[in-house]
Amino acid sequence: MFSVTSRYHGIETARLSLPGGREITYVRRRFLPSGAPTVVAVHTVSQGERLDNVTARYLGDPERFWQLCDANDAMRPDELTSETGRLLVIPVPQGGL
Repeated sequence: MFSVTSRYHGIETARLSLPGGREITYVRRRFLPSGAPTVVAVHTVSQGERLDNVTARYLGDPERFWQLCDANDAMRPDELTSETGRLLVIPVPQGGL
């Protein structure tokens, strides 16, 4: 259902049956990984830097920004690059390339 690089890859789906026979398929809740990530690098955010560029540089795919969010306990991706000088933990990439 989802690409191997998606944060939702491998998460179970479920179905909700509504009155009238209509069924809705949905993805179950995704929980953040427990424990500290395995860190491969630490990146210092530069002024005007974009998260997709950081992610492409370290993880090889700009759409894997969510892995940086998970590793840095960020609910909103823009939090990660909003402050110049912030240190970002770069985790071991998850999933296939």
